[in-house]
Amino acid sequence: YEGKLTKALAEPVEALLDSASEDTWPAIRKLLQRETKAAVSGLESAISTFELDEATEKELLSRLENHGRSVVESKAREEAARILIRMKDRFSTLFSRDADSMPRVWTGKEDIKAITKTARSASMKLLSTMAAIRLEEDGDNIDTTLSLALVDAARPGTTDRSIQSLDPLASSSWERVPEERTLISPVQCKSLWRQFKAETEYTVTQAIAAQEANKRNNNWLPPPWALAAMAVLGFNEFMTLLRNPFYLAVMFVVFLVGKAMWVQLDIANEFRNGFLPALLSLSTKFVPTIMNILKRLADEGAAPAAPERQRETE
Repeated sequence: YEGKLTKALAEPVEALLDSASEDTWPAIRKLLQRETKAAVSGLESAISTFELDEATEKELLSRLENHGRSVVESKAREEAARILIRMKDRFSTLFSRDADSMPRVWTGKEDIKAITKTARSASMKLLSTMAAIRLEEDGDNIDTTLSLALVDAARPGTTDRSIQSLDPLASSSWERVPEERTLISPVQCKSLWRQFKAETEYTVTQAIAAQEANKRNNNWLPPPWALAAMAVLGFNEFMTLLRNPFYLAVMFVVFLVGKAMWVQLDIANEFRNGFLPALLSLSTKFVPTIMNILKRLADEGAAPAAPERQRETE
């Protein structure tokens, strides 16, 4: 019955601790109570045929109940030993993937600050869940203490000297948590959080760099000062174009040819691979594209003449 109880508790408890939410320990308590009750009931029925004295029977049943608690506590200590790995995995999952579990593409529209805050808050929730064993319903303030010390203290608006001078994590024990139920002390939480931020900072920096590079690649317009200078310095040329319609016609034809070449050469996608590779690729496709455009113009010009020749022949 101890083996059955171990099998019924070990993997579910590990899964619940990995999810790390406010309902984790209440769910573990409910699971422990249900499985222990079933095991005790089965053992009680099994030993009833052995005609044991009442003291021995109570001792066996109590031993089975304590075994269930020891399984949960042992599994919690195992998970607490690799809490840093769990925190980094959760941060990476929430930061690098969207709500549909698809990899994020940093196009420049994402709020990296908000995404980072959400991912770090989820990692802090995991740390607060694994800080102590909560098989009793006694309340504690571990979550509030960690939030105050690790998240609120980092905000620029926190200027209260009393808050800054008092470090709630400068202690070796949690308030209202016995030492035997403590898995990670406040000082250890502070050290783990510092290491966690240092090891995840590179991921955030890479995302910011990718976002900036994407913005630069998609921005084809010159800076505003250059547009203003072109408008001022090119005013005379613009008035000359307005006075001579021939120039406008030539510009319109040049615009149409340029637009056709832009579409045919796919210049926007070429420059996403880099400036030099784009120039090399465009240099090989320039002449064939010009010949293709001229061929299409010749075919369209010759198309209306074909019906006239057919009528003359008839």
